[in-house]
Amino acid sequence: MTNYDDKTFIMVKPDGVQRGLIAPIVQRFEQKGFKLLAMKFVQPSQAHFEAHYADLKGKPFFNGLVNFMQSAPVLAMVWQGTNAAIEGRKLLGATKPSESAPGTIRGDFAMDIGRNIIHGSDSAESAKKEIELWFPEGLVEWAPAAQKWVYE
Repeated sequence: MTNYDDKTFIMVKPDGVQRGLIAPIVQRFEQKGFKLLAMKFVQPSQAHFEAHYADLKGKPFFNGLVNFMQSAPVLAMVWQGTNAAIEGRKLLGATKPSESAPGTIRGDFAMDIGRNIIHGSDSAESAKKEIELWFPEGLVEWAPAAQKWVYE
């Protein structure tokens, strides 16, 4: 059984892809010390995004969000690290870019809540659900040589 406490799902949204921000976003996770377990460049169906955002279904912005997410490819990833969802969200910054600190992904790259560049799991429970939805084929488990330089 997979432990999801140390994993998080991160997705570069269509605006991040279109603006050429994949490399700097991946670099931030690597520099922090996260380990990449899965990555794919995809353009999912409406049904897939409706499942991903099911918790927002009753919100007035739901249909617009799903339509926007289908407008271009996204980069789906799974990263591993201590308290991955919590630490990953710190790298992302606040959902509303104007409330994101400089040095966070949204604080440095985003201007508008409707184009906030990136999605990240907000808890280990969300990570489990999202990883299973996006990566039913499983994850690549491996041991990077630098791991002993990141963790005691």
